[in-house]
Amino acid sequence: MSAKVLAFMAHPDDVEFTCAGTLLRLKNEAGCRIAIATATSGDCGSISHRIEEITRIRYAEAARAAGLLEADYYPGGSNDLFVFYDEPTLRRFVEVIRKADPDIVITAPPTDYMLDHEMTGVTVRAACFGAPIPNFWTRDPNPAPPLKSVPHLYYVNPVEDKDIYGRPFVPQFVVDVTGVQSDKEKLLACHASQREWLRAHHGIDEYIEMMRRNDAARGQMIGTKAGEAFSQHLGHGYPSDNILAKLLKILV
Repeated sequence: MSAKVLAFMAHPDDVEFTCAGTLLRLKNEAGCRIAIATATSGDCGSISHRIEEITRIRYAEAARAAGLLEADYYPGGSNDLFVFYDEPTLRRFVEVIRKADPDIVITAPPTDYMLDHEMTGVTVRAACFGAPIPNFWTRDPNPAPPLKSVPHLYYVNPVEDKDIYGRPFVPQFVVDVTGVQSDKEKLLACHASQREWLRAHHGIDEYIEMMRRNDAARGQMIGTKAGEAFSQHLGHGYPSDNILAKLLKILV
């Protein structure tokens, strides 16, 4: 039976920036089933659309990108800049994880340039631990059953591969995504509204080029043209065998 993989990030397009190449390889080479979740709808990501409209637009973009991966898409129910580690958020995230029923979860790193990313990673970590607990209930009217066990948990690298103090962040391993780079770009290109937001708010009009530079820097770590970087959560209670590396036949 093939493994099930859930990439659970903060915002629509975070998955495509950070780990979509790895998801493509897992799907194509290991036959994995893929699911994508985002903590928020990206409701602050516009200067021209009202909240309801940009939420609808970004949901459709995320669903379109997930469709290219033949992946289910789950919204996490939070708003931009309001991702908190609190009871309602944790219960929603546990329900998402139970519905996806993953063997592997990939999420945002413990330190990154914005708190939505960090709080998503922290809450997903707690939700992975809580998802198998029968007495942990969610408020979903049609709740999924608890997981059989805690899934393997991985973090992507922070944006620009540095922590909040500008210090280099060194991953545990890097996945070569050179062969799927063009398909990864197609996934990222689904998020057209985010490109416009970055151009207006950050002064950046190089959406795909920025992703290419990030992947090139990570690929350089292992002598390839493009890579995606990961670290595995190895705390007590979480699986410690590197199933992601095994599925992709990576020597770590």
